[in-house]
Order: sequence, then C-alpha cells, then structure tokens
Amino acid sequence: MSIYQFKRQHTLLLALGVLTVLLAGCGVPGTIAAGGHLPPVPASPTPTVLPPVRFPQDEAPHRNLTEWWYYTGHLNGKDSSGKAHLYGFEFVIFQSLRGDFPPVYAAHFAISDITAGTFHYDQRQLQEPDAVIPNGTSTTGFHLALGDWTMQGLNGHDQLQASMTDYQMMLDLRATKPAVLHGGNGLITNGLNGFSYYYSRTRMPLTGTVVDHGAAVQVTGLAWMDHQWGNFLSLVGGGWDWYSIQLADDTEIMMYFIRDPSGKIAATYATHVSADGEESILASKDFTSQALSTWTSPVTHATYPSGWQVTITSLKLSLTLTPQLRDQELVTTATTGAAYWEGAVAIEGQEAGQPISGQGHVELTGYAPAA
Repeated sequence: MSIYQFKRQHTLLLALGVLTVLLAGCGVPGTIAAGGHLPPVPASPTPTVLPPVRFPQDEAPHRNLTEWWYYTGHLNGKDSSGKAHLYGFEFVIFQSLRGDFPPVYAAHFAISDITAGTFHYDQRQLQEPDAVIPNGTSTTGFHLALGDWTMQGLNGHDQLQASMTDYQMMLDLRATKPAVLHGGNGLITNGLNGFSYYYSRTRMPLTGTVVDHGAAVQVTGLAWMDHQWGNFLSLVGGGWDWYSIQLADDTEIMMYFIRDPSGKIAATYATHVSADGEESILASKDFTSQALSTWTSPVTHATYPSGWQVTITSLKLSLTLTPQLRDQELVTTATTGAAYWEGAVAIEGQEAGQPISGQGHVELTGYAPAA
C-alpha cells in the first residue's frame, strides 16, 4: 500500500493554507493539539471494548486522529579507508487526521554522528489528498514516503531510506522477536485524552549503508521500532519521558512517563522483554528514573534532564544511561510545532550484582515551549 504518487504542485498550494491550521497548537512530536479551528477530543469516555491488535493488518495506516511509525537505533561500521564510524539515528513518519481535511504527514530524520561529535536532523511535511488508508484491512504491511524518504515493512522485515545534507541512510532490518503489545493487549489509555494502540519491535538487527559526507560506510547495528495510533491528542503543556533500553543479554525494556500540563506524572508504563521474547508488564512501583544532570539548549533555551539513573527493583537492575552527545535536540516547529530532545544513550550498570551494558534512546517532550 502506497500513500504517495502525489502531485507536488497541487499538494503544496493546498498544504500551505491547511497545514497552518492543522499544525497550530502542536504540543509534542506526533500529536496535533486541540486548539485553533481543530475539533476537540470528545468528552465521552472511550468504549470499553476495542478491537484487538492484528498482524499484519495493523501495521498499515488507520483512520485515527494520530499515528506514527518510529525507528531509533545504533549503527557502526568502517569506510573504505578503514576508519571506524559510530552513529545513532532516528527516523519517524507521523500521520494526522482532522475532520474532513486530507491527512497530513510529517517526518523527522536525525543522525547522531558520535564519532564526529555532531548532531544533524531534517524534517519534511506533506498533505496528501489522494491517500489510501486501509484502516486495519491491509495484509501487505506499510509503505510510506515523503519524496525519497521511504519507510516500508511487513512482519518485522523493514526497509528505511532517508537523506539530508551530508548524510544518507539505507537500512534493512529484520526483527528477531515478536512484536511486543504494551499494556498486555497493545492498548494504553490517557483518561479523557483518548486511547493509544502501541506495539514495539524491540530488537531489530540491521545492515545497510550510511553515506557520510560522500563516503560510503557499510554499517551493522540494532534498531527499535514503535508504532502508535489512536484517537488521542497531546496534553497542551504536558509531555513525556520515554526510554528504550536494549541490554547485552538480549533483553529489552520500554519505560514511558507521561506528564500532565502541571508537570505531574499522569501515567506510567513499562514493559520487559526476555531473551526469548516473552513480555511482562512492570508495576509502577517497580521502576524509577532519576535525572543525573541537565542540559540547556542554546537554540530554544529549554532545560532538559541529561543522564539518568534507572532502577528496576523487580529485575534487580540498576542502570546508568549516558547521552552519547549532549545536544540531540530537534527543533521541528515547521512540521509538528514542537522542539524535543531525542538521542542515543550508552548504558552501564548491574543486574543482580553482575555488570551489564547496553544501548538505547531517550525521548523528552514538553520541556521546550510549543510554537
């Protein structure tokens, strides 16, 4: 299923006016906040019975207010001269539906060039009047594109391609574990703000190429994929801290701390995935995260936590998460009306008293003022 074959001139003329309305009031990446001329979320509670997640049908786009396909990962390789390179990456495509407007797509692509000590990102947006949205009926996976930025996948075999000034990325990913349904059934709730379906592919070994300032670097690595969709909008003034943790013993952990507009934690979610792919929900009392420092953006002047001590008592885990670059902030006001920090982290710690290491990503939203 392709959402593209778009007519550029018609799209751009139409998008200029409509995107201004749709993107007004954006609070955090991937969500378009209620406000301006957008319809609010209905005050009635979500029905108690919702369709279960189905594969591969639910990999493709849905007719919900908000949806995203989100990849993060770590890459390492050597160029033709033998020089080693280490990168982190983020690549995401958002879909937003509002009333009778055609769907709006936004995409972010970021490279953390850890070897060079620099962070780079780009963003795109598109309104697609001719989009075909199967809404849980397709069995062919997803195929999304904004120009030459493409993202496609079926049953955990995914391909990514994106480029920006000085960097191009082409990756082939193959999941080694089943998709993880967070919350036990793939559904998390945010009260009257709405519901979100949410699954992850937590361990996706990859191969591919990064073209770094014209030099081709053959890379291998490990990625994490999130897919969320539902009739939810952002908490204006709120946000979240999200963690993906991939440990060297082939286990993974997702942690999600969602804040309300006052900054109070409104909801927490955490999932542990064993080496054999078995998932278990972690009770809120079992996991904590403590910021070790802060970093202030020279662009937005927002102050973010930087470095974390994560403790998971039920797993006897104590982990230190260290940003591999301090500055991994994306200022994406042109596409999602938000600035946020999303970056690669290195992990060291102990499990039941024994040393353990790993890698991951942390996403911080709601710290910078919305556009």
